[in-house]
Amino acid sequence: MNQHIQLASIDDARNAQAKEAVRQRISWPVNLTPANVTYHSRGHALLLGSERDTRQAARALQGRGLASLTLVFTTPNAAQADETQADGKSSDEDLLAATETLTTQALTRAQAEKLRISGHLGAFNVILDSDEPLDLARALIERDAFDMILDVTPTPCLPVDLPPPGYVVLDWQQADARRDALEQLTELVGEFDKPRYFQVNSDLCAHSSSGNVGCTRCLDVCPADAISSHQGRIESQIDIDPFLCQGVGSCTSACPTGAIEFRLPETRRQQETLSTWLAAYRDAGGSAPVLRFVTYDTLEAEQQAGTNIAGHVLDVPLEELGAAGHDQWLTGLAVGAGEIRLQYHANMPARLTAFLDQQIAQARTLLESLGLDADRIQPLAADDTQAQSAMPKHLPLTDEPLTLNAPEKRARLNQVLARLAALGEPSGERHDMPSGAAYGAINVDSNACTLCMACVSNCPTPALKAGTDQPALSFLEADCVQCGLCDAACPENAITLDPGFFAAPERAVRHVCHEEAAFACISCGKPFATVSTVATIKEKLANHPYFAGDAMARLEMCEDCRVKDVWQTLARDPNAQLKV
Repeated sequence: MNQHIQLASIDDARNAQAKEAVRQRISWPVNLTPANVTYHSRGHALLLGSERDTRQAARALQGRGLASLTLVFTTPNAAQADETQADGKSSDEDLLAATETLTTQALTRAQAEKLRISGHLGAFNVILDSDEPLDLARALIERDAFDMILDVTPTPCLPVDLPPPGYVVLDWQQADARRDALEQLTELVGEFDKPRYFQVNSDLCAHSSSGNVGCTRCLDVCPADAISSHQGRIESQIDIDPFLCQGVGSCTSACPTGAIEFRLPETRRQQETLSTWLAAYRDAGGSAPVLRFVTYDTLEAEQQAGTNIAGHVLDVPLEELGAAGHDQWLTGLAVGAGEIRLQYHANMPARLTAFLDQQIAQARTLLESLGLDADRIQPLAADDTQAQSAMPKHLPLTDEPLTLNAPEKRARLNQVLARLAALGEPSGERHDMPSGAAYGAINVDSNACTLCMACVSNCPTPALKAGTDQPALSFLEADCVQCGLCDAACPENAITLDPGFFAAPERAVRHVCHEEAAFACISCGKPFATVSTVATIKEKLANHPYFAGDAMARLEMCEDCRVKDVWQTLARDPNAQLKV
């Protein structure tokens, strides 16, 4: 199951033919979402930075089709002599003369720290936060918003890994980057469309229930800060701003329930294509396949550079690497890939890199717990050209396809894990997972649990269920995503989370956490609650005047008999209600 490959056994020419046959027969599902998010930009630009840098940028942008240029000085000028430089650039005096007609505003250091920027192309709000907030677009150009922003500070004023469309970041001291950045800014005038990449199914979301907050994984990984938690009257809901979202996809990979997913192509279709690709590759005579997850931009750059990828490497093209998480990588191994490679690139946002590193750590821990080689999944550095086509170290685990019928993301993942468990040697133990992993169990304190079922009503998955014939609480670990909503909802603090992956068959078997005999109504004999629930209620309401004396017996009645007893008491003594 962990056999290593004899290098001489791989026929690269034959593998290349098999890969071409796959490419001809089966295309990777592309994003066909219609472009229904529209930006409108009239060309009113805001420049942020030191006075010298912003004026130099403004001079370079004059006469290039922008409606207006507004300069806000957020940092002091770097030390520089006011004279003509050796490269022939104008002095500061000439620079001031060339830009003297532009609207400018200087900020103190304290004011610059209170600058708040939000929005996107065509609708940037820039607020100077204070006791009386100042809208700079209103104050300086008498408009509702700026259309675009050029930030020429060494540390951008908007601290986000992936700036919104229309926010161009340029360190002005990096002279080589100026031309492309300025050209990019001048092209941001007009009407632009893009897809609404993702959809959110609130019924599957584990973020909030009954006023409690659970899973926040999508919020933690979005490099564009396009995801927010919107507080409703009772519960919070996940909201994705389509104007900020840039289709990185890490939210879909981080979401353990599948509440967030691409509109097109669906995650399920991508997993099905992996299986179909590998089957077609084998049918065409290919051997020792390796799946390389890579972006379209990287593939285009490699093609332009004339880079040849070995025949045994099948490239899985993505808009961005975040669009495929460890569930899809493990799917690749479960349907016949010997190894998975992730082709990092130079322009990856820091938060995306951290997310992928964490996903790799999760995948490797899962493989180790199942008795399989963890190094079957490898990241490739952007400049590591040799590793792209390196010979694989491991044979495929199987040549059998896997049909993923379940519509739910978690159910498909459990199918994949079951296949890998059958191909490996599971340890039978619980393994610590990286922080935030959606694997684990719960512990229920039977002495505290009253089987009120608040945990069941708040659980976003089928992990927790109530008994049918008698009061009981059952749990299926395979469906638990460790959101913590059950723990937060429990009024008796009887539930604690037990994170970690249990590499044993029992993980997929439902078991009873707590059960009790039912308490039968003392009037009609119908079971209506548990013994502990009735005892707890009687203890808490012992001093309530409504249940004083013989009326305490009502707590031992079902809901129907309790109402009947109240009316019978009133019929016998109409003044009884006045004694409460």
